[in-house]
Formats: sequence, C-alpha cells, structure tokens
Amino acid sequence: PVSKTGGCGFETLHPCQRAGYSMVSLRGTGLVAVDPAKFVREVRTEIGRVTWPSRKETLITTGLVFALSTAAAVFFFVTDQIIGIGVRALFGIGF
Repeated sequence: PVSKTGGCGFETLHPCQRAGYSMVSLRGTGLVAVDPAKFVREVRTEIGRVTWPSRKETLITTGLVFALSTAAAVFFFVTDQIIGIGVRALFGIGF
C-alpha cells in the first residue's frame, strides 16, 4: 500500500462521484442514478451565466471572418500563380 493511504480505508472520488451532486453510483452495476429536475435546474443556471454577444458584435465578427477568408483566398491564389509561373519557367513549358 501507499504510505499515506495504506490501511486507512481511503477511497478516491471518481469523476462521476463528485461530492454535492445528485449522481450516485449503483454498486456493481455500472449504472448511475441522476435527478433530471436538478440537472435541468443546473443547466438553466449555467445558461444564465453565459455572456451572449450583442447583434452588433455578431455582425462585426461575421464580417471579419468573411474579410479574412477572402484575404486568405486571394493570398493563396496569388502565391499559387507565382509558383506555377516559376515551375513552368523552370521546366520550359510555355508562358
């Protein structure tokens, strides 16, 4: 046994056995009993804590995504054309 826990009856808490929650391990079955009403209350509480972006923030972010996607597409198109010209010049395949 490990020196600090040997013979003391110490049992670790697994992720599904956190203290203060309604999950209870059913011994030997591998099943877990859950209180659905408490789960729904906890979900509603967590949703209330979420900071939702405003309409303006969402529109600005969407615009930035489209602008940066377009800039990346143009960059890679130009880079591909330059590399293509270089390869054609290197192998002498017409201009």
